[in-house]
This record gives sequence, C-alpha cells and structure tokens, in this order.
Amino acid sequence: MTTLSEPLDRARPHADGMAVASFVLGLLGTLVLNLVLGPCALILGALALVRRTNRRGRALLGIALGTADLIILAILTAVDGTVSWGFGG
Repeated sequence: MTTLSEPLDRARPHADGMAVASFVLGLLGTLVLNLVLGPCALILGALALVRRTNRRGRALLGIALGTADLIILAILTAVDGTVSWGFGG
C-alpha cells in the first residue's frame, strides 16, 4: 500500500542534494561566473525548498548567495561598464 507522502519521501534525497548544490554554486558564483551560477543557485535553492529538503538552511543560504552574486554583478557592471571582473584600462 502506498501513501501520499511516499513520492515526497523518495524525492527528499534529491532535494537535499539540490540544497547543497545551491549553496556550493552560490558560493562559487561570488568568485567566478556569477552571471551563470547565481541564477542556478536561486533555482536549485527554490526547488529544494519546494521539495521539502531536510537541509533548509543550506537552500536558504544558496538563495541568498545567488542573490548576492547578481547584486555583485550589477555593481561591477555599473562601476566598470562591462560584464566582467576586470578593472582598469
């Protein structure tokens, strides 16, 4: 006999992996490829929360870091005028 929570229980290990991946991608995105890794961290963190991960804190940190990645990118673009980490002429 199956219950309604059984599919959710099977999806939970994947959700935990998504939460950790969100955190790692958000952390890496603050250093490199923030245009790509920031949105990936946001999406994976949100999916992990929707799937009720046990690692809720990591998913939230991934979302926060993904947001920070995009803010850093916006600031650097405004200061430098390009979508890059390089400063100067």
